Amino acid sequence: MPSLEGSSLLILPLLLWSIPWKGVALWKAAKNGHKKWFIALFLLNTLAILEIAYIFYFSKPKEKKNA
Repeated sequence: MPSLEGSSLLILPLLLWSIPWKGVALWKAAKNGHKKWFIALFLLNTLAILEIAYIFYFSKPKEKKNA
């Protein structure tokens, strides 16, 4: 039976990398009212790739039109 020690050593750095990115991305999505993004970010685990893309490319607030 294979040992799980090697895989547990890999999980910790991945968690330490992805949890802060996920937290920031979820906070920005909630703040900007992006419900679909919030749900996708919450449910999908992409090792912070989707979270980083959202933070830097998709989370820009919409410009308000002056009437």
